[in-house]
Amino acid sequence: MKLAIIGGAGVRVPLLVGGFARSTLTIDRVDLYDIDQARLAIVADLARRMAGGVPVHAHAAPEPCIDGADFVISSIRVGGIAQRAADEATCIAHGIVGQETVGPAGFAMAVRTIPAMIEYGRLTARLAPQAWLVNFSNPVSIISQAVHQHTDARSIGICDTPAEIFEDAAHALGLPPAACDYDYFGLNHLGWLREVTFQGEPQMARLWADDGRLDAAYRSPLFERERLREMRLLPTEYLYYYYRPEVALGNLQKAGTSRGRVVAALTAALFDDLGRGVADPILRYQQYVAARDASYMQLESGSTTPRLKPDWAELSGYDKIALMTISAIAGNTGAVIPLNVGNRGVLPFLKDDDIIETPCVVDREGPHARPVAAVPDHTQALITRVKTYERATVRAAVSGLRADAVEALALNPLVPSPALAAELVDALLPR
Repeated sequence: MKLAIIGGAGVRVPLLVGGFARSTLTIDRVDLYDIDQARLAIVADLARRMAGGVPVHAHAAPEPCIDGADFVISSIRVGGIAQRAADEATCIAHGIVGQETVGPAGFAMAVRTIPAMIEYGRLTARLAPQAWLVNFSNPVSIISQAVHQHTDARSIGICDTPAEIFEDAAHALGLPPAACDYDYFGLNHLGWLREVTFQGEPQMARLWADDGRLDAAYRSPLFERERLREMRLLPTEYLYYYYRPEVALGNLQKAGTSRGRVVAALTAALFDDLGRGVADPILRYQQYVAARDASYMQLESGSTTPRLKPDWAELSGYDKIALMTISAIAGNTGAVIPLNVGNRGVLPFLKDDDIIETPCVVDREGPHARPVAAVPDHTQALITRVKTYERATVRAAVSGLRADAVEALALNPLVPSPALAAELVDALLPR
């Protein structure tokens, strides 16, 4: 099996390569491409150290990387982490929470990323027509929508956020996460867990009745118990920015920085050390990953303690969800995995070609979305509004017109007026 990674200089690539090398899959080679060739050389060297003998090839162009691949993984960040930090700072300066996948910063990231991802999708369809394009590039929902609408690539959007809330809810209930079934619906970074079923029996009533269990369902303190009990839903962590935007913004303003800046500093230090040479590159990389993970949602939530991944976590993680998905296709396993796929009637209030995030049965033919029961009115309204914004953002990125960009950003739930949308477009996407 040939595995190609577009965005091969990404900091998660060695983790991904190591996970695949240790798996039961027969990986004949891993091919990497990135526009940042200097950084790609450093990451490729680290990936080889973690690849357990699997050949890792770095390329100066995307075509030889993609050509003949069985799976193409995309994880690109146009402008790099420095651009994320700048986008988040711009949003905060305009009185709106700064976060890389939601709100105006997510919009700017999408507009920059969509043209490149459409090109990679078209290259995949031409050079590896039987391959699956597995997209991690953020914002996953919008990028997957663009690739689905504008290329013939067989594509899947992927994120470990749903798997994290699945296993955290199961653990809070004292249940083995892999043995449970999950009623989940929404869009990427806009999803809700409605029920956890174990051995045919629904379990969430025990969560609503117990403060300790309810608190344990999240790794960071994000939502009020009263809100969760009223909804009888567990929203994924990114709903924090929609439900409590003023709290998130206040915490960021108080901190005087953003996670983008924190990650930028951590990443610069990592590549400085690896470029100079360190005694144990793998150990240095592992320290970086741990520090980066510990900073996740710490500033936005106002938490005073690092966020640590629990020892019992078995489903979530960048490398794990990719391996689960590709293994399910390659091995025709029929595993149930939450993925970003075409709606095709699953949520009847959306269009068939809208990308949604939902549990799918995955076999050699790819993902098959499972039916979803009718969703509550307030979630339907928010999903519909965000999907309208996402489709408009794809149009704006393809057209390149400022008017389309302003129109799209004005549809975002976190942007209060068209006038502010126009200001933000000019600040985030200067001509």
